Amino acid sequence: MTAMSVDPVLLAPSPPCTLADACDIASRFGLAAAAAHDLGSERDRTFMLLDADGRGLAVMKVSNAAEAADTLDMEAAAVEHIASVDAGLPIARPWPVPGAADGDPLHRVAWHHEGSTHWARMYSLIPGHARHDPRTLDDAALIAWGTTTARLGRALRGFIHPRAVRTMPWDVQHASRCRTMVPAIKVPSTRLAVTRVLDRFDAAIAPRWPTLRAQVVHGDLTIDNALVDDAGRIVGIVDFGDMSHTALVGDIASVLDSLGTGRSDSDLMRVARLVLDGYQRITPLDADELDVVGDLWATRLAIGVAIASWRAAEGLEEAEFAERYNDSAVAMLDHLLSLGYDGVRRALVDPHDGGEGRGLLAARRDRVFGPAVESLSYDSPIQMAAAEGTWMFDTDGRRYLDMYNNVPCVGHTHPRVVGAIARQARSLNTNLRYLHGSAIELAERLTATCPPSLDTVFFMNSGSEANDLAWRLATTYTGNTGGLCTTWAYHGISQAMAPLSPETLPEQHLPAHVERWAPTDTYRGLHTDVSGFTAAISRLAARGIAPAMTILDGVLQSDGVYDLDPAYVRELVRLTHAGGGLWVADEVQGGHGRTGETMWSFERFGIVPDFVTLGKPMGNGHPVAAVITRREIAERFAADTVFFSTFGGNQVSVAAAHAVLDVIDDERVLARVTRAGSALRDEVRAATAGVECIGDVRGMGLANAIEIVGDRTNKQPDAARAAAIKDALRRNGVLVGTTGSAANILKVRPPLAFTTAEVALFVDALVQSLDGEV
Repeated sequence: MTAMSVDPVLLAPSPPCTLADACDIASRFGLAAAAAHDLGSERDRTFMLLDADGRGLAVMKVSNAAEAADTLDMEAAAVEHIASVDAGLPIARPWPVPGAADGDPLHRVAWHHEGSTHWARMYSLIPGHARHDPRTLDDAALIAWGTTTARLGRALRGFIHPRAVRTMPWDVQHASRCRTMVPAIKVPSTRLAVTRVLDRFDAAIAPRWPTLRAQVVHGDLTIDNALVDDAGRIVGIVDFGDMSHTALVGDIASVLDSLGTGRSDSDLMRVARLVLDGYQRITPLDADELDVVGDLWATRLAIGVAIASWRAAEGLEEAEFAERYNDSAVAMLDHLLSLGYDGVRRALVDPHDGGEGRGLLAARRDRVFGPAVESLSYDSPIQMAAAEGTWMFDTDGRRYLDMYNNVPCVGHTHPRVVGAIARQARSLNTNLRYLHGSAIELAERLTATCPPSLDTVFFMNSGSEANDLAWRLATTYTGNTGGLCTTWAYHGISQAMAPLSPETLPEQHLPAHVERWAPTDTYRGLHTDVSGFTAAISRLAARGIAPAMTILDGVLQSDGVYDLDPAYVRELVRLTHAGGGLWVADEVQGGHGRTGETMWSFERFGIVPDFVTLGKPMGNGHPVAAVITRREIAERFAADTVFFSTFGGNQVSVAAAHAVLDVIDDERVLARVTRAGSALRDEVRAATAGVECIGDVRGMGLANAIEIVGDRTNKQPDAARAAAIKDALRRNGVLVGTTGSAANILKVRPPLAFTTAEVALFVDALVQSLDGEV
């Protein structure tokens, strides 16, 4: 290896400093040392200075003659910077030189030998164990090592120095510089393994390097460069000689290299995960950084073997000392390579990602989920890998325009919501038995969007739970036991809600206390008056049952998406109240601006419900839900019992819900929904004007339906054709669902991130799908 390819400090021999020389140099720091003990070092000389009784006084480091003075000054400046940022980090700080004059070095003295100048620095003793056996570190110590590494990186975050930009072979970004060292590796199989790793780095990691978060890092926090206490926790960081400006995640590679020493293959990944856990308690790694951890670990092991073999071969160090970790490093490297880079990534980052093909996963799903779980969507099931905004991406990298999933209300993985969840999850997540200002504020924000009489909020985890609690509150307040819902509604999965969810519970299982009515079919002009509703109340009365509540999804997503006449809905509310019941506005699917006109779909009808229920769109898919009601209803309930949900209203869920409300305000979502929904319906109608099977295009905001019929004259539902069009849309990169009692209605309800820019994409895919299936 040539001097031009690496920092010259690694090419020069270590200082020829004797023990007597060490004691003499110590006197210049005002220290009277009777003896010295050589502690060993890679390229420098490190001495323990002793008194006459053999007790330690201090540690002195004499640098290689090729070590630039300003590099040593950088180390001193970095240490001072760290101490000012995180005073609790146990770093070794160089002594000031006694009597240093203005312009003289503050932390180093010169030792001259045979025309060469070596710089010496003095450090106080730090109690602890040096070169501790990493195999003895317990799990808590491994986590603590990760935490300390992250604290050190964070403390260096704002530090910069001209000398930090240098070529150090230990810095994995310069791994390719070690290729000329590989011939020094004696074992052919090891040479091959190291070469494979370097090839992989050049091909897969080097091109990604500029995208990684970078700063000045320690670069070599290992067992050799740290002192630990009896429990294995770091109590002293004693060497900053390999500092450089590089990728932050590279710091982890050196720790894993060191702490994996001597570990069994079966334990190696577990150890690494614990270190990463500790690190991410302080500094979360982003997806790109996590993706390369395994590669950097393998690269660090490979270059370590190459450097050690080369230094031994060049006579720069005694072979026994230089190559003391090679056997362990090779064993680790062999294990990583046997797992494969994807296998290492899964083991470190996502060991449960189900990394199998769709066919195998579908079979496993059937085996463990059983027949009662709803089947997979589409004739060719999709295995999703990621999503953003209105787009979803499968494991093959294909993207789909999501026109179906309403739960990620403001868009898949919205950064405001993801950030709020992550920040809060790192600090606290507990229940409402403790004072929780954010939950109180959320309740206040929700009530502010509702009529003044709705002044009381309960938090829970899902729309099913919200509707279930509304049922309990209603039956308690009214003393009645009857329930009313539309003929194909969906309101939840609990024992109370299943009978009020005919979409999933056949009519033959309808209990005596529940009745259903057919809402207005705006396409066919059916059920335009309330006679069906009054008949349902009468059927209950004939069985001696009065209604406790009527529940309505304001956009009728499951019934087929109908825009009801406000006067019709107001009469339903009046009849419910006259019969002794309460009105539940189920806003799980129609709320949070879905209609564009108003925040809540019930507002369009000019009614004041007794309950408003919200579900997971409230948290963009995070499990959070709410019931908003009148205080008098809650007071009647409180006379008998109290409501508590262990994680209803927890800090993380509340943070997500606040973020959703903030995005709705900041992005002016309601106005965007109105524009996008109107454009969507207009463009679909125009594009399908001559298509006989498109019976109706209807909706409000981004709650829309395309009804598929045999022909426009007879208006007979055509479920088979609707299913075929849905599957064709999937093949053309668009996701929709089907709905309605005849399953003939395409349900088009994208996340509210959908804009007019995506309208043409949907319409084009729809036309292509119709051409292929009609």
